[in-house]
Formats: sequence, C-alpha cells, structure tokens
Amino acid sequence: MRIISLNAWGGRPHEALIGYVRQADPDVLCLQEVLRTPGTSCGWSIYRDAGLELPQRFNLFTEISTALPSHDGFFCPTSKGELFDGDTVIVAEFGLATFVRKTHSVIAQGLDFVHGRFSADGWGEHPRPRNAHCIRLFSHEHASTITIAHMHGLRDPAGKGDTAARDEQAVALIRLIERVWPGDERLVVCGDFNVLPDSATFTILARLGLSDLVTGYGLVDTRTSYYLKQGRFADYMLVTPEVKVAKFEVVVAPEVSDHRALLLDIG
Repeated sequence: MRIISLNAWGGRPHEALIGYVRQADPDVLCLQEVLRTPGTSCGWSIYRDAGLELPQRFNLFTEISTALPSHDGFFCPTSKGELFDGDTVIVAEFGLATFVRKTHSVIAQGLDFVHGRFSADGWGEHPRPRNAHCIRLFSHEHASTITIAHMHGLRDPAGKGDTAARDEQAVALIRLIERVWPGDERLVVCGDFNVLPDSATFTILARLGLSDLVTGYGLVDTRTSYYLKQGRFADYMLVTPEVKVAKFEVVVAPEVSDHRALLLDIG
C-alpha cells in the first residue's frame, strides 16, 4: 500500500501537482490546503489577507478527483471565505482532502476539529480553525486492515514553538484516532503539523506507540525551493511498530508545492 501526504499549497504549481499525483498513483492521498467551490468550473483565483495576495486553484478538490478517477474523494472543510478573480468574488471552502483507491473499503472514519470550529462566514482569525480526518481501510488484496489519519496543524504567527493550543491539538487528534482505530492494528498518522521536531506533540502522540519517520530517518528538510524562510520542518509521517516500512521518501523532485510530499510504501 502506498500512502502520500502533502500540503497542496492551494495548487499553485498546478500542472506539476496534477502530473505528480497521477504518476505516483497512491492508494491513499492525504492533502492539506485544498479548496473546493460549488459547481464544476475550475481555474485560478487570488487569496487576499492583510496585503498578501496568493494565487489559488479555487476548485482543486475537483481537479484532483478528475486526475484520480479510480479513487473516492473525501473533502473536510475548516472554513468558507472569499477568493477573487479580478472584481469577481468566488466563495470557496478550505480544508483537507483524502483520496482512497476504490479497491480498498473504507470501513470506519472520523472527522473533527483539533483547533477551533468551522468558520462559515470567513477564513477566521489567526490561529485559524484546523481539523483532522481518520479512516480505517480493509485491503481485499491482503485481507488486512489499517488506520490512517492526517492533520493540518494550526499556524501561529509567533512561530512553530510549543503552545498550550498545540498541546491541546495533539490531545484532540488522539481522541479522534481512538474513535476509529481499534488499537491492535497498523496505524499511520501524517500531515503538515506546523511544529518543530522537538515538539511535545510527538511525546503526546507516542502514547499511541507512534514514532516519526522523518526525524527517524535523519531527514532535515520537508520544504522545497519555493519556501524561502528558515526552519525547514513542517511535515511528518508517524507509524506504529506493526507498520512494515518497505520505502519511505521525502520527495525532492518534482516540486509540487512549497512542501515536499511524504511517500510511504507499506510491505
């Protein structure tokens, strides 16, 4: 089974992103920073916040769904706000997306907020709402089950250091996982956590027997050349001892975001 986690960055390197997800052909694709709008149209928009303007694919969820016709897609919004196409306002939802190959059966799932709550009338104040999605799959090929969760951790303008809110976020993630995971099977937890490697988040998640592959493999950079700041950690992939890692890679090329994709092949 192949699991990929990626902060999609609103689809900004669009052609590279679409091409990569098609080529990589994951069994489970966990995406953060995805936009969805009603209707079927797709294209570019501008996100504006305090003088900042960023290009965004306003219906990235639909575009990824089209690129992966053999997968079921689950969209998990945190907020609904305004994007702009010139003077035209586009009302979009922002959140997580999970894509699962249709040959696997989703036999349980949970979705909840790990920070804040759904914002229906704007993107929200910083630190903005964040959620997590947890699924339990049955693999018919191997007659086995696995639980996979991913999260987009809160962004604090003060930085990635530990805070009470981040500790509470990790505890909330555990509560969600325990609603889905029976405790006696393989567990994978991934995403853009927005924390540093020495964060208490990992001590809290270790209660479930989870250990991080990024730091465990001695890797020091999960960001691409699009990211120009210091502090090159953001994304993590954690597993329990039952997970047999056939391959783990922080993907260097192609660059499909300001985050690198995390790729895990399970034997």
